[in-house]
Amino acid sequence: MTIAPEPETAPTGLPDTEPRGESESVGTVVLAGLANLVIAVAKLVAGLFSGSAAMLSEAAHSFADTVTEIFLYVALRRGGKPADEEHPFGYGKESYVWAFIAALFTFVGGAGFSIYHGVRTIVEGESGGAYLASYIVLAVSFVAEGSSFLKARRQVRDESRRWRTTPSRFLRLTADTTVKAVYFEDSAALIGLVVAAAGLGLTQLTGSELWDGLASVVIGLLLLVVAFVLARSNVSLLVGRAVPRRVHNQIAADLRSIPVVTGIPTLLTMQIGPGDILVAAKVDFDDDAPGKDIEAASDEAERRLRERFPEIRYVFLDPTRGQPGRDHIDGGLDR
Repeated sequence: MTIAPEPETAPTGLPDTEPRGESESVGTVVLAGLANLVIAVAKLVAGLFSGSAAMLSEAAHSFADTVTEIFLYVALRRGGKPADEEHPFGYGKESYVWAFIAALFTFVGGAGFSIYHGVRTIVEGESGGAYLASYIVLAVSFVAEGSSFLKARRQVRDESRRWRTTPSRFLRLTADTTVKAVYFEDSAALIGLVVAAAGLGLTQLTGSELWDGLASVVIGLLLLVVAFVLARSNVSLLVGRAVPRRVHNQIAADLRSIPVVTGIPTLLTMQIGPGDILVAAKVDFDDDAPGKDIEAASDEAERRLRERFPEIRYVFLDPTRGQPGRDHIDGGLDR
């Protein structure tokens, strides 16, 4: 038996609450992109003027983040397209493709340049100067990046409350890779600014360009970590990641609570987009239940699941003869 969403309840492939979340993610990405572009230009000017490897690395960092935000914006727009005959489950997974490309660009464009330029500065000992201009740019950049980070953190906090979990666990398990990318990139940017300031300060105090070069290398390594975490998360979602274990068990409990259901021997879930979940289950119905009761129970199952988790887009139930009381619990993602 197959249960599909009613056309009048979800014509675009998204529940009523999703457009607001998507709009908030778009706002977070746009704000981060504009902030990074302005900051990148300021850092580049200061870096060229002073010759600081750390400042040039920070400029590369911000330019990489700007391009990343463009990819994330495309991910949101492309992933939000409604389902059609060619893609009956929608385009949600396309957002993970673009987010993965964004992570790769951070790896190549930001981390690669920062590490290379830092090592070059350490080896060649390029001289720097104009420290005051660099400090001013770093201070202004910290304020701008901080504003973007606070917006991303507010969205993470609100979403974690809605899912009744902690912000750290939400960031680990969320399928919304855009807000996750902005949060981690802004966090890395703030840390990178502190590292760059420390490198400049130590270089100014000691007269050795070693500290400036080391700061550049540290910034590059920081970007490597962020790129790896984001790329790994997107690959997992592209392959077809299950929902968190708590959600899996709640879905099983809701199905099991229907009177004519005697067991849920198999329950499979998959994130098919940032706001879309697919549920497929083999359900053992009471052998004495008439067909109309099974149909009514199937409708009730869909209603209960979508009422509790509006992100559930598709529900497929397969009546299966099984052993009463045998339920598939403790499945899904648990980390």
